[in-house]
Amino acid sequence: MGNLMDLRPSFLKGRPRAAKAPQDVLQELWRSVDMPAESLSHVVLTGADPVLPSSFAVGTAAQTSMAAAALAAAELWHLRGGARQQVGVDMLHAAQECRSYFKINGVALDPRDPLTGMYRCGDGGWVRIHANFAHHRDGALALLGCPQGDGATRAAVESALSRWKALDFEQVAADAGLPVAAMRSFDEWDHHPQGQALAAQPLLTIERIGEADARPLPKYGEDARPLSDIRVLDLTRIIAGPVCGRALAAYGADVMLVNSPQLPNIDNIIETSRGKLSVLADLDTADGRIALGNLLRSAHVFVQGYRPGGLAALGFGPQDAARIRPGIVYVSLSAYGPKGPWAGRRGFDSLVQMATGFNHAEAQAAGQDAPKPLPMQILDHASGYLMAFGAQAALARQATEGGSWHVQVSLAQTAHWLRSLGRVEGGLACPMPGFEGLLETEPSGFGELVSLRHAAHFSSTPARWTRPSSPPGTHPPVWPFN
Repeated sequence: MGNLMDLRPSFLKGRPRAAKAPQDVLQELWRSVDMPAESLSHVVLTGADPVLPSSFAVGTAAQTSMAAAALAAAELWHLRGGARQQVGVDMLHAAQECRSYFKINGVALDPRDPLTGMYRCGDGGWVRIHANFAHHRDGALALLGCPQGDGATRAAVESALSRWKALDFEQVAADAGLPVAAMRSFDEWDHHPQGQALAAQPLLTIERIGEADARPLPKYGEDARPLSDIRVLDLTRIIAGPVCGRALAAYGADVMLVNSPQLPNIDNIIETSRGKLSVLADLDTADGRIALGNLLRSAHVFVQGYRPGGLAALGFGPQDAARIRPGIVYVSLSAYGPKGPWAGRRGFDSLVQMATGFNHAEAQAAGQDAPKPLPMQILDHASGYLMAFGAQAALARQATEGGSWHVQVSLAQTAHWLRSLGRVEGGLACPMPGFEGLLETEPSGFGELVSLRHAAHFSSTPARWTRPSSPPGTHPPVWPFN
C-alpha cells in the first residue's frame, strides 16, 4: 500500500565518484514522488560546489533539498489557482542558511556543551558523545565514573575512555539510552546490520495509511502565500524537524510549535521558531493529550520527531492521527530509520555523521587521523527540507486523491543520499565564507534576533515569516481565526 520514493545510492569502490549536477539531483527528487514535470522548468539553481570546505557535495544537498521544498510550495500555489511562478535558490546562500548562525541581542550563541565532542578510546577507535542536554551529559559521566557538576572535565572523560573499546562504549551507552556513536568507515557501515537495512530502504517514504475524502486546498485570497490557511502541528525539537516547520511557515502555513513543559530545548529554538505560534502541552497528562487532540482535529499536517513508537504510546501515532483527523498528512523523523536493529536508537546529526562513515572519509580526505566533521549539520537541515517537501507532496495528493498520508524521513537515510551525490575534488580547500549580505534583523520574544534570510526566492509570493520567534508557551493552544 502506498507510494515509495526510491533513491537508493549505488556506492562505488575505488576512486570516489564526481559530484552530480544540482539540476539532476533536484530532478530525481521531484520525479520520484510523481510531482508534475512541468514545474521543473520554473526553477533556477545558481552556484556550484564547493561553497563550504568539504569533500562532499554539501552545497548541492542544501540547495536541492531546499529547492524541492520551495518548488512543492509553488506547485501547491498553482493547485490553489495561482499561475506557475519561478523559484530560485542560490547554493552558497542555501548552504549558509544551513549553518544555523544567529545572534540574540548581539551575542552569537553556541548550544554545545564543553564535554560534547570526539574522544579517542583505548583501542585506538573514536567515539562522539552528545552532551548538550544535561541528562545526557550526566548519564555519560555516570557511565564513565567521572565527576559531575563543576568537577566534570574533558580530561577526566578522556582518561576514562582510555579504558574502553569504542564499539563497546557505544553499545553500553545505547543500552542506557544515551546518545553516543563510534566512528566507522563507509565500508564498516555498509556491512553493519543497520547500514544494510537502510540500503534497502528509500530516502523518503510517502505512504497512504487511511481513507478520507479529498479536501481541496482553499482558494488563495489577498496577500496570500502558497500555504496560507494550512495548519501544521510541529512536535519537534533540536534542528531537522524545526527546520521543516520553519520552512512551511515561510511559505505561509500557520505552524504551531507544541513543546512539553517537562522537556529541555537548546538555544536553536530561538532561530528555528521564526514564523511559528508556540504553545505548551504536557502529553503525559490527560489535559495535554486533550489539548493536542483538539488541535489535531482541524490540522492539515502533523510533524513529529519522537523515537519510533513514542507518540503511538501516547495515542498520537500515524494511525491514531488518521482516525482522529481523516485526511491528515503525518510526517515522522527518526535518527536511523524506521527499520533495522537501530530503529529505536537515539541520535543526532553529529552522531549519524560519525556512525555512517562521513567523519572517517572527511578525515581521510584531509590527511588526518582524528575524525573530521562536515562543515555544518547538513543531515539535519537537508532532512528538514525533505520533510517539508514530502509534507507538501502529500498535501497535493490528499487534495486530489483523498486519503491520509504518512511521510517518513531519517537522518541516516539522508546521509546515504548525501553520499550518493559524489565527492568534490579539492573541496576542503574552499575557505569558510562570511555571512555578509545574507542577514536580517527582527524583534523576537527572546530579544533582537539577527539571522539569515531564507534562500528560496519566489517570483510571485515571496517567502517571509510574519510571526516573531517566541518562547514556549507564548500562545494559547488554539488555532488563529483566518
